Amino acid sequence: MQFLTGVCLVLALASLSSCQSQDAIVRNDFEGPNPDGSYKWAIQTEGGVFHEQRGGLEPSSSGEPALVVEGQYQYVAPDGQTINVLYKADENGFQPTGDHLPTPPPIPPAIARALAYLATKPPPTDSDY
Repeated sequence: MQFLTGVCLVLALASLSSCQSQDAIVRNDFEGPNPDGSYKWAIQTEGGVFHEQRGGLEPSSSGEPALVVEGQYQYVAPDGQTINVLYKADENGFQPTGDHLPTPPPIPPAIARALAYLATKPPPTDSDY
């Protein structure tokens, strides 16, 4: 959980440091931490930087409470492209999505057929080895 807190802090500081140019802050909302551990905040500059985040404690796969954070940030890249990233951070790590992020190539049809065929077979037993 300390790692996730660190990731959230780094993202918040990165967002705030990018706001420290000459752009005025036009939105600066903070709520929490609340008694249940939840919080939310949002910041926006007149230069187009926007970052919002919300988080709280939720049961993990082990049953223990774990920090779950969701948010998004947006800015205009030097090439003029608007970058928008949605993210979630939980026990499975930091999971960003965005149109500008690379994606894996599609699975070739022959490999997809082989995987589908293998999925129909029973799992191997010790005697198969």
